[in-house]
Amino acid sequence: QVQLVGSGGGLVQAGGSLRLSCAASGFIFSIRAMGWYRQAPGKQRELVATITSSGKTNYADSVKGRFAISRDNARNTVYLQMNSLKPEDTAVYYCAALTPVAWGQGTQVTVSS
Repeated sequence: QVQLVGSGGGLVQAGGSLRLSCAASGFIFSIRAMGWYRQAPGKQRELVATITSSGKTNYADSVKGRFAISRDNARNTVYLQMNSLKPEDTAVYYCAALTPVAWGQGTQVTVSS
């Protein structure tokens, strides 16, 4: 079955950087669009970024210019490079295989001011 294992979260000061990774298995990774979503306490889960099988990317306005999604099909892994982090980026970040959606277990990112 589909498995998505996220890692790389943690505590960072505002202005810092983190890189999230998501290792995928149980499906043909190279032909599946992938995405990162996040959910802050008391808020709905929201889209952060997506990447198609051909590498086309899409970002939420709130992270454009700061975050970069990428994929390594040889490693069945999708990444989210997060730079210039802000306290409002604090959330649980979820990796997802898209259409149909399958969710990873989430990794906590906390940005202190």
